[in-house]
Amino acid sequence: MNSNDTIIALATPSGIGAIAVLRLSGKDAIVIADRFFQSIHAKKLIDQQSHTLHLGHVVENDRIIDQVLVSIFKSPNSYTGENVVEISCHGSVYIQQEILQLFLKNGCRMADNGEFTMQAFLNGKMDLSQAEAVADVIASNSAASHQVAIQQMRGGITNELKELRSQLLDFAALIELELDFSGEDVEFADRSKFQELVYTIINTLKRLIDSFAFGNAMKNGIPIAIIGEPNVGKSTLLNTLLKEEKAIVSDIAGTTRDAIEDEVIIEGIAFRFIDTAGIRETEDVVESIGIKKAYEKAEKAQLIIFLIDGKKFVENPVDFKKEIQSIKQQFPEKKLIIIANKIDTLLASDQERLLKASDNILLLSAKKNTGIDILHKELTSLVNKGALSNNETIVTNSRHFEALNNALESIMQVKQGIDIGISSDLFAIDIRECLRHLGNITGEYDVDKDILGHIFSNFCIGK
Repeated sequence: MNSNDTIIALATPSGIGAIAVLRLSGKDAIVIADRFFQSIHAKKLIDQQSHTLHLGHVVENDRIIDQVLVSIFKSPNSYTGENVVEISCHGSVYIQQEILQLFLKNGCRMADNGEFTMQAFLNGKMDLSQAEAVADVIASNSAASHQVAIQQMRGGITNELKELRSQLLDFAALIELELDFSGEDVEFADRSKFQELVYTIINTLKRLIDSFAFGNAMKNGIPIAIIGEPNVGKSTLLNTLLKEEKAIVSDIAGTTRDAIEDEVIIEGIAFRFIDTAGIRETEDVVESIGIKKAYEKAEKAQLIIFLIDGKKFVENPVDFKKEIQSIKQQFPEKKLIIIANKIDTLLASDQERLLKASDNILLLSAKKNTGIDILHKELTSLVNKGALSNNETIVTNSRHFEALNNALESIMQVKQGIDIGISSDLFAIDIRECLRHLGNITGEYDVDKDILGHIFSNFCIGK
């Protein structure tokens, strides 16, 4: 962005609405807006104080385009750090375009995706991790993803690493000083305290890295694969959870040939349910492909619902116990919920037998909507909501995850160097590498322009 440019974009969604907001940012934003704004009190915008509202009309020559409310934010106390003007007009698409075209013809240019937020980052109004969190806040679709994004936008990971990075910088400076006096065999950095700091950094980085799996699931929805034999009610369960007829339900075995998925919000947490093809021996080529996909989806899912037909279980409990054991062995690392479906066809005594047959088995009838509330409670209980309620820093960004892993690798090299007693000049390089990777998260080190372009290209234009 040219520092002399004044950019403009629609800050509200395109289309008809009660109002629309157009945002201008740049050194000349207030001057340009003032040329086409007539206050009802004959005020000049350039003479007004920052953070004030003004009622009037946008006028081109003698033609009134609309009655508007103009907000003024003067540099540096604005979102972008530059002069910012926000024009609230009526939500007619015609009016929006008339005002937009008026300013584009008179000193403004159209903003690129995320350019307002990029300018905020470049002007020091927020660091890079906070800027990325702005997009996550906009995209949040559940209470959990919103909470994680807000925590990050308020400087979650920045605050987490700031003190550690500052201490590491102090030690790095002392070790660099030692190199200048290498011939005199002196140590300015206390090795025992430095070792303590290294261990603290390692533990912090490992905790943040471990949080990524949970954070990524909170951001994108926790993937849950529903697996089982044909006709046990997998598609019916999906439809019941979604409260719509998403999947085809039929008495014919093998109806589901491909994975069907959709998202449900339960107690503020997004769950992405995946209905898979029924698992069985088959010579049907297409069905076999669907079964292979079922296992692939189960491998990638964070949680597996293994659905069985309660009636068949009662009739042949030995085989089903073997099947449950087989599923547990196939996915030993996965959280597994075993559900006996179709309990509406069972006697109370048969239901008792089911409960005794396996630990933590749930009974429900997807068709009759019985026991779904119990499943909801089981799902939410398996989510680690402690981190959310304690407002802990949770990593959701894959770029941050990669940088943290690189920083951990560098600091582990430092630890090994200390442990074997190598000279400072050898692990000083690894200290600098660790600092560089941590600085890349917040943008405190020079960040490649291509990376910045990629980050902000994912924003909407008005942000």
